[in-house]
Amino acid sequence: MRAALLLLGILAVGVVELSAVAADRPNVLIIMADDCTYNDLPVYGGENAYTPNIDRLAKEGLVFDRAYLAMAICQPCRSELYTGLFPIRNGCAWNHAASRPGIQSLPHYLGRLGYRVGLAGKVHVTPKEVFPFENVPGFCPNCTADPTPPHDLAGIREFMTRKKDQPFCLVVALVEPHVPWVMGDRSRYPVKKLRLPPHIADTPKTREDFASYLAEITYMDGQVGEILGVLDEAGLREHTLVLFTSEQGAQFPGCKWTNWDLGVHTALIARWPGRVPAGKRTPAIVQYADVVPTLIELAGGQPKEMGDFDGTSFVEVLLGRKDSHRTYAYFVHNNFPEGPPYPIRSVSDGRWHYIRNLTPQEMYIEKHLMGMLGGSVPHNAYWPTWIAHSWNRPDVYRLVKRYCVRPAEELYDTSADSYEMTNLADRPEVAEIKKRLSEELDRWLAEQKDPGISVDTPEAYQAMKDGKPQF
Repeated sequence: MRAALLLLGILAVGVVELSAVAADRPNVLIIMADDCTYNDLPVYGGENAYTPNIDRLAKEGLVFDRAYLAMAICQPCRSELYTGLFPIRNGCAWNHAASRPGIQSLPHYLGRLGYRVGLAGKVHVTPKEVFPFENVPGFCPNCTADPTPPHDLAGIREFMTRKKDQPFCLVVALVEPHVPWVMGDRSRYPVKKLRLPPHIADTPKTREDFASYLAEITYMDGQVGEILGVLDEAGLREHTLVLFTSEQGAQFPGCKWTNWDLGVHTALIARWPGRVPAGKRTPAIVQYADVVPTLIELAGGQPKEMGDFDGTSFVEVLLGRKDSHRTYAYFVHNNFPEGPPYPIRSVSDGRWHYIRNLTPQEMYIEKHLMGMLGGSVPHNAYWPTWIAHSWNRPDVYRLVKRYCVRPAEELYDTSADSYEMTNLADRPEVAEIKKRLSEELDRWLAEQKDPGISVDTPEAYQAMKDGKPQF
């Protein structure tokens, strides 16, 4: 009898502890922009864009100054975010490719912990078995729609409020400021007053397109405000962790489809009133792969017991208890099918960024950027003006050459050169730094079983699309 009472007592304590965890578990709202260079946002020093809602969110939450994604391409970075695995291990190591059969993702992990997990807007991950999000209507799933269809908040409102006693995780994946840049009020951005960043050539057409891109950022910011408004109207602000992220860099040379910092560096802002410090910034290095383990821990699970992740939980940083997480962030680029193969690998310690171009003898070509020169998507009409001006303007010639012709190694001090315009790889005074980062990159590539050049091929890409990975 005494043993039975003792067992009942232990079970009761367990139930109380589980109830306490469950009561403290937040809802999760992830809001993603699409192709937004992080430092074009004012919260990261952007001088042009108007983003009152993102600015307000930053004042109410924690801003991550060193958040990264492993691959500056839409589908691979989203696959990393939802699986907690880097591109080679989750299988989506090219754009428009599938993840490995049998891989699990956010809906599986949080679903087992009692969460409803939905996605509104841009999906851009496959197959459905790996990413079984509940489809939440109301936001455009097609980033190339011209113009973007009107959005409807009813779907996310219904999802948030459907079951008061069950926590939810909702991803709202917006399609701005992805090309075509057609949304928003461009008159807010007079072209002659724009301050172009140093990686962008100053031509009249470039100024027009940059103004259109900024208008889309402001349009996206308005959507962020509306989504947060739905959360407030439902009375869920205090019980919800909000994560805003800008995804990878914009469709300008040196951002998306590259391993440069403007491509792989992402905005990340977290808000959870009373739990996440408000109005603070952190230098902690985190990656998209760290998000799933973090959310598992917040949901009351044990990441190490639920999956073999490349990421690790940064809950201690999120709650303001620590100001460090990773020692290094890691990056991959495979250019096919967006252009001829051009594999790149790199590593950063948050200040120093080491890049290794695996086929430096080749010329880098990205078909969407070349759209007005015969490519498939003619959204980047500024690029021919760069070519046209490169014969008589040395500044433009240098930018075109920088983009298309690259050395075997690059090294940048991003604290002093955030746009990575000065390659220090051959400087003797930083030889030890380059050696340290090169060795760390080799270690990580071996850990990931990354075969390098042979991944960035039409054959490897097609095999993964067919569900028959070659590596």
